[in-house]
Amino acid sequence: EVLVKGQKVGEEFKNRVGYLPEERGLYKKMPVTEVIKFMARLKGYESGDWKAETDYWLSRMDLVETKSKRVEELSKGMQQKLQFITTVFHKPEIIILDELFSGLDPLNIELVKNTLFELRDNGATILFSTHVMEQAEKMCDYIAMIRDGDKILDGSMGEVKAQFGKNSVQIVYSGNTTTINNHAAVESVLEFPNYLEAKLKDGADHMSLLRDLSQSASISRFEKVEPSLYSIFLEVARIDPAAAESSEISGKTVNV
Repeated sequence: EVLVKGQKVGEEFKNRVGYLPEERGLYKKMPVTEVIKFMARLKGYESGDWKAETDYWLSRMDLVETKSKRVEELSKGMQQKLQFITTVFHKPEIIILDELFSGLDPLNIELVKNTLFELRDNGATILFSTHVMEQAEKMCDYIAMIRDGDKILDGSMGEVKAQFGKNSVQIVYSGNTTTINNHAAVESVLEFPNYLEAKLKDGADHMSLLRDLSQSASISRFEKVEPSLYSIFLEVARIDPAAAESSEISGKTVNV
């Protein structure tokens, strides 16, 4: 028996859920406003001021100028924002999002993200699925890591990170840091475009690492931190960084 907020799930449950799939499910020949209305009616939304609600969401998502256009005339990013509108228009209690930010530039990512947080603050439960660990780390309160269909880790963000200790350092530098890979204090290294993340061995002296690196590189930041969600996933899944894209992470921002 499945319970949501203490209530048994029945046939009407689908009308309390908003789902945004990774692949777009919009009718390309339909005008924008008709797509919104059609999708909302599928979710049982019949009451309310259609025009006012539609105008609000088109304005909120910066799509006012598209209201009379057909879906196929919109850019990929505009289509993604339209699909987001159809997901939340009927005021769902549970919102399921699969790769929400696909096709969005940084400005629109911020726009959608802030709107999502408002929905969360107004009581919605949000399930967020992504392959981009940095997005999950910034947005989710609770996470579940999934590999090959199996859950390999779950808990609050703080609980998950606490399991792996505060034994990593993030290093922003210019110059040569190749010696870090063979340093006595270092267990493993992840390289990113603008910084390194090194996991230290138990009991290692991080200051000795800083002193040795300073001889061949200019260090602008050296900070002992909790491991990133990205590095935690690689460790738990026991896969190399190149294989990370084949796995995913799901998170939620509010408890069910």
